[in-house]
Amino acid sequence: MSNTSHSPATKSTPDSAFGRFLRATEIDPRLLGMVGALLLIWVIFHLYGAILLDGGTFLTPRNLWNLSVQTASIGIMATGMVLVIITRNIDLSVGSIVGVVGMYAGLLQVEWLPPFMGLGHPALWIIAVVFGIVLGALIGALHGTLIAFLSIPSFIVTLGGLLVWRGVAFLASDGRTISPVDPTFALIGGGPYGSVGAMGSWIVCVLACAAVVWMMMQGRAARKRHSFALRPMWAEYTVAAINCGVILIATLVVNSYGWPKGILKDYYATLGQEVPEGAFVAHGFAIPVLILAAVTIAMTILMTRTRFGRYVFAIGGNPEAATLSGINTRAMTVKIFALMGGLAGIAAVIASARLNSATNALGDLDELLVIAAAVVGGTSLAGGVGTISGAIIGALILVSLQTGMVLIGFGDGSYRKIVIGVALVLAVYLDIVYRKRIK
Repeated sequence: MSNTSHSPATKSTPDSAFGRFLRATEIDPRLLGMVGALLLIWVIFHLYGAILLDGGTFLTPRNLWNLSVQTASIGIMATGMVLVIITRNIDLSVGSIVGVVGMYAGLLQVEWLPPFMGLGHPALWIIAVVFGIVLGALIGALHGTLIAFLSIPSFIVTLGGLLVWRGVAFLASDGRTISPVDPTFALIGGGPYGSVGAMGSWIVCVLACAAVVWMMMQGRAARKRHSFALRPMWAEYTVAAINCGVILIATLVVNSYGWPKGILKDYYATLGQEVPEGAFVAHGFAIPVLILAAVTIAMTILMTRTRFGRYVFAIGGNPEAATLSGINTRAMTVKIFALMGGLAGIAAVIASARLNSATNALGDLDELLVIAAAVVGGTSLAGGVGTISGAIIGALILVSLQTGMVLIGFGDGSYRKIVIGVALVLAVYLDIVYRKRIK
């Protein structure tokens, strides 16, 4: 939860004990506020259900596990949208890229390759995954090239892409639903068999906590090498404890959600056994959530520890100055949109695997959720400011609002769209207020 971006720091934080705590730990107060808003949303939905609907179901292992899986594809794309918006661009085509990539990946493993490789070939799902990511990256690179070298505004290019790729996906399948996908491919979408179980989750927990400690040690060593100010040791321990505590709680939650009785019965039937009395098999972390975590870590490192990340913030801060300083802004634009397309390809793989099919509705309106997640997460539409962690929290907030409204009886999509729209406008307004305060 430390402030690892180039977003405004805590200089406006009051000189109080809490303000001194934030400065010592370098926790971004705006990020802390988003976490508080997320927890408040969870508590309100749970209490509403508990008081008015005779049972709170939001803060249960089952709902939180499903919430994490539903957030995965949106969160993955939101990490790329942060880069796009930081550089003062926009990408309206990501939902359609999900649709066209999912459709072609489905056709590849269901209709095109099986006649040559056979159904269930062990390489089938690997080819489909690689193909989907590469196709998404190529589409993104095409958009970036049109924007960078033909000077067409990103709004127009990606709006055209939204229409073109949705139409291509429909034509590729003649409007059909392509299913079922390869069984191994389907595991990428999550579900009882698409999770790592209790033991696997504890291994992930230990490795993740070890990685947190290692990264903090490396960061402190780097500060010493460059003679930068060091955080107090108590602040280092506090930040490490907070991060490891979040990982531990998440592990406990996902390991508290067991397989449904029907799945348990089928599982033990394959073993030739009756279901034991009191049998419990934990889901553990779903594969899409682990993919989201890996993407989040990789994108955070890219944005905070590499020259590429520094160039992204430089372009967003002042494109003309970045060009004059020697940054190839055209090549950077192509790379950023190619990266965005590749992340949309990963999201397409997860979404189609979760549905066990490729449909023409895949990714429909995802572009709005992805942009809203980045903006709600603190990425400024004026450019130059944004965090990967903020985008993930933004995605969680939006998906939580959608899920919560369904649980309390407002399942109509119209209500959910209204709430998302209000949240987006409110987030932009708060960003404007925040930027005025720090000037």
